[in-house]
Amino acid sequence: MREAEPVSVGAALRWIVFHPWDALGKRWNYKAAILSSISRATLFGLTNLSAGPDAAIAATTTELCFRLATSGFYGAMTQAFRRVEPARAGAVAAIVVLPLVAHSLELVVHWWRGTAVLGPSMLASVLFTTISTAFNLFAMRHGALMVGREGRSLLSDLAVMPRLILLFVTIPMRRSSRGVALQTRARGVVEALE
Repeated sequence: MREAEPVSVGAALRWIVFHPWDALGKRWNYKAAILSSISRATLFGLTNLSAGPDAAIAATTTELCFRLATSGFYGAMTQAFRRVEPARAGAVAAIVVLPLVAHSLELVVHWWRGTAVLGPSMLASVLFTTISTAFNLFAMRHGALMVGREGRSLLSDLAVMPRLILLFVTIPMRRSSRGVALQTRARGVVEALE
């Protein structure tokens, strides 16, 4: 049994590679499997509608099955990076590692299956992964969307989603307003010294 979660990018990657059962198998994230399957199947279906309803249904079904089988592991992988410090390093690692793994396999599955609008579907999926991984990591750092000892029910997590989404969306604005305030103060100090 693992005493503590990894707190560096290197430790998280080593844990995933050398202890995949502990890092990914035991922490298969059913929440990620459910939420990702529904949202991504919808994304692929909508993107393939231009090729006709049969193509949209085929792409939706392919993505739904693919994501039900894999997203629980991707959720576990994201959770493995949640305690990494600095937080930005954990986010960058998760945002790079997850798409490399997930979309390489996704591309092969959809290519093999003959998804009609493959390029735009993959682009939309990669963009969605970038945003959703950043958000999921943020939510996990705030105690939501996790499984295991610290996890809560999916309904409890969904109840706090509006607050977490608001926090997630407003962080860049708060940071930029702090940056403007610091620049203004620094300019004032420089002017006072001149």
